[in-house]
Amino acid sequence: MSSENVSEQVVIIGSGPAGWTAAIYAARANLNPLCLIGVPRTNPAPVLPGGQLMLTTEVENYPGFPEGITGPDMMQNFQKQAERFGTRVRGVDVTKCDFSSRPFKLQTSEDDEVLAETVIIATGATANWIGLENELRLATTGGGVSACAVCDGALPAFRDQPLAVVGGGDSAMEEASYLAKFGSTVYVIHRRDTLRASKAMQDRVLANDTIKMVWNSSVVDVLGDKTIEAVELEDTVTGERSKLEVRGLFVAIGHTPATAFLEGSNITLDDAGYVLVEGDSSRTSIEGVFAAGDVSDSTYRQAITAAGMGCRAALDAERWLAEHE
Repeated sequence: MSSENVSEQVVIIGSGPAGWTAAIYAARANLNPLCLIGVPRTNPAPVLPGGQLMLTTEVENYPGFPEGITGPDMMQNFQKQAERFGTRVRGVDVTKCDFSSRPFKLQTSEDDEVLAETVIIATGATANWIGLENELRLATTGGGVSACAVCDGALPAFRDQPLAVVGGGDSAMEEASYLAKFGSTVYVIHRRDTLRASKAMQDRVLANDTIKMVWNSSVVDVLGDKTIEAVELEDTVTGERSKLEVRGLFVAIGHTPATAFLEGSNITLDDAGYVLVEGDSSRTSIEGVFAAGDVSDSTYRQAITAAGMGCRAALDAERWLAEHE
């Protein structure tokens, strides 16, 4: 059990824009929130408290920062603001949730139990990476590798440069279409000779003269020291290898919502593992449990939308507590 066996009014699982915004609103409502932000992991890909923005060097599309700001600096500011109003922070993972009765019971990676009257799930979703050493290194150092074209594609480093997108689904087609506004050429690298994307998305990409398809190919290495210079490709039919010079690589092979810890909790997830919420609210299938940010959003996945969802979750939790106490 938790050392004091005290039930928290609001426990926020996760950090990032959704978690910290929920914390700011809950703290200012005198709910004394506890934020369980997780622990850093690097294998198989970097996962850091603060979410995907911890892997983003320059953020230029978040309102209020006309000169831009780095993702880690932004998340540090979010945390400072949350703590200013009294948010308490613990660097632990939640490994198991028992939502069968109140107070809810959250098992942590330190083998203790946190009790909560309401819970806000804001654990986000992690981008799926190819898993190459230099890919991950350049992704974390601003070297031209990204998992979000909408976040990074308009940066000066990518303008009028050859760019590549890896993937064959709707997300990859959307990324390629977006990048075509900025890059000199956008190569779509796909391991097969047909796309998985919807017919409408395929038609849009194939009709764009800026976009070139690279069929039956997989990326086996990312070349470059400080910034990406090329990708090494392997033909999936013949095994032949070649180099493709690019100045940006955008990996669009999906995201994985961080919901494994919810197994056995009876909370409703969709087929892809995202937490389902009711309509425009943050309410989940369990009374008193709310969700915010990319853990329940497979569509937008932006810092600004996650922050708005965090605000919504804190307000929903505050109102739920008022109604039930």
